[in-house]
Amino acid sequence: MDWKEVIGQKEVGERLRRMAQEGRVPHALLLCGPKGCGKMAVAMAFASYLVSGEWQLKDDDFMMDTSGIARNKAMLAQWGHPDLHFSYPTIKLPSMSAEHQPVSDDFSRQWHELIMGGPYFTLEQWMEAMKAENQQAIITAAESDELSRKLSLKSSQGGYKVAVVWLPERMNLASANKILKLLEEPPQQTVFIMVSEEPEKLLETIRSRTQRIEMKRLTEEDIREALTQRRGLDEEVAQRVARMANGSWLRALETLDAGNENRGFHDMFAMLMRLSYMRNVAELKKWSEAVASYGREKQRRMLLYFQQQVRENFMYNFHQPELNYMTIEEENFSKKFAPFINEANVIGISELFERAYRDIGQNANGKIVFYDLALKMIVLLINHG
Repeated sequence: MDWKEVIGQKEVGERLRRMAQEGRVPHALLLCGPKGCGKMAVAMAFASYLVSGEWQLKDDDFMMDTSGIARNKAMLAQWGHPDLHFSYPTIKLPSMSAEHQPVSDDFSRQWHELIMGGPYFTLEQWMEAMKAENQQAIITAAESDELSRKLSLKSSQGGYKVAVVWLPERMNLASANKILKLLEEPPQQTVFIMVSEEPEKLLETIRSRTQRIEMKRLTEEDIREALTQRRGLDEEVAQRVARMANGSWLRALETLDAGNENRGFHDMFAMLMRLSYMRNVAELKKWSEAVASYGREKQRRMLLYFQQQVRENFMYNFHQPELNYMTIEEENFSKKFAPFINEANVIGISELFERAYRDIGQNANGKIVFYDLALKMIVLLINHG
């Protein structure tokens, strides 16, 4: 993986490359920072940089034999290099025996498919790839033993051996203690790169044996540029998505992926508000039956979207564009509708959607929940709008 695949984070990349070039790579790094800022992308790029041997290249060294680097990079392009190891949370499948502790190799095919799609992904995507249902994904003690065994082997190419540990906070206690022993007595020329969303959940003794690097949120410019260059979005749409992403490339991708569904949710939101203002009870009953036909998870996503739109419409009244995060369609609707969400009813409407969200989560009858919501919306819009 090349550094150019990393979105933003230029300072961190330069710092890590300088460490390698000056021979100051610590035996354990802990990459932290907000979700979606690219921690795993940086980890994978740096791991590739170390294992490939590219760090040995000097601008003025024209005599160096680069064939070994080329071979390493070819293997890394398919994430099949024998000196690069990934460790990640796994689940126990029904097909596994009672005494078997899951290890990363049990899910190597699914992991390979995931990372071949790029270095930006979520735990939810990984759980879906493993076909997890209600299980809790953890890193087991057996995984730590397996990692120790792999790292004890001599480097196949005579360079660095690198272990990328994704979400180390999901290690159980036995696993954490074994990893701690590895960090205390690391094998020669071995580098651990830990990528953590919640570093405070790691053992203090593990944190103290790593060099922590805090990464910042991506800038709007970083995300906008990536959206135009990688996704082909036009400048205006890319700028809006970049603002809504709030420094997270993952959120930007979610915004794009949710676009079609959110457009449908916006239509239902606009219809609810118009019918409520018109006091059209008969059509509101049809509206409630339509949304009741959605699955419960979709209903809950819709209600979360409704809550967001209430906030956006309320803030729109302040006429400060930097406070709003809306698509063009949403903003066009808000130009006329926003005044109906004000200090007199914004809390009541928000609480109405929150209660519906909770009731749906508790398996309440959807038709009753949404028809009741629609009738109460009439009162909140007419009396206070």
